[in-house]
Amino acid sequence: MTSATRPPRPGRPPRPEREGLGGDVVELPGVPGLGRMYRRGVVGSVLHGGGGRTGRADALPTHRLLVRGVQADVDRLTAYQHLLGEPGTDVLPAGFVHVLTFPTALALMTGRDFPLPLLGMVHLANRVTQHRPVLLGEALDVVVHAENLATRRAGVSVDVVTRVLVGGDVVWDGVSTYLVKGARRAGAAGGGPADDSGQSSTARPVWTPPDPTARWRLGTDVGRAYATVSGDRNPIHTSALAARAFGFRRPIAHGMYTAARALADVGAARGEAFDWSVEFARPVLLPGTVSVRVAPDDDGGFTVAGWDAPTGRRHLDVTVRPG
Repeated sequence: MTSATRPPRPGRPPRPEREGLGGDVVELPGVPGLGRMYRRGVVGSVLHGGGGRTGRADALPTHRLLVRGVQADVDRLTAYQHLLGEPGTDVLPAGFVHVLTFPTALALMTGRDFPLPLLGMVHLANRVTQHRPVLLGEALDVVVHAENLATRRAGVSVDVVTRVLVGGDVVWDGVSTYLVKGARRAGAAGGGPADDSGQSSTARPVWTPPDPTARWRLGTDVGRAYATVSGDRNPIHTSALAARAFGFRRPIAHGMYTAARALADVGAARGEAFDWSVEFARPVLLPGTVSVRVAPDDDGGFTVAGWDAPTGRRHLDVTVRPG
């Protein structure tokens, strides 16, 4: 029996009305191990030819996964803060909350009823709403489900939705959008109106790089360093051989490393409650240099752009706005 089909623990029924869970809830006994989830995902992808569980994407799981009492380790938090440039306080950075919730999300994505393969899945975008500061020592209840299975020009995308509660109150919401290139929905004829970035294929604006406010010089060790603090040891971030197998000349930086570093560059001006979104365009090869511009916007928030200076090609676009 896989963790995605394990029943809730006796004596601790979910509280759907208070927690806003809705639908069927499957409670896991603890935080899933990322290594085991990756192995299961890779094996499942290979067994099904890398093109989805049945070769074509069908319905998403109808249940939600729940893990109660997730807590941050102080040494891991400190290492994350140091690596990303966040202040050394008891407030968990929003990107670190994503790190704590990712194993539960991966458990959903590697379940037998998830219709898309893990192998070759591309992270397109991330959206987070932090409702209030999340503190070291708080016990976090993590709830994950999937929605919005969508046909795109390049394949099929899905949203993996995560909610974090403390004492039944929602403190953090996140949506990660992933794409499986070449996948097709069951019964669908083919491509859709959106390209890999989620923008209309007929309305892509011309972008001119602005003057940078900073440059990130990322060494070959960045992938391994972020893997250590996040637990995400996907070899395309740490191994040149694995990266080449997926078409990259060198290992690539974790997308959430670049997104979280952009958030850290905004700093305390983001406030205690905020909306944070990122769209990933092109991966950052390691070693590499990213030109960055942090600028205020008309809504009282900030935009952060990251690009490759020699080519002018964008790596990511981030917005941070008051909640």
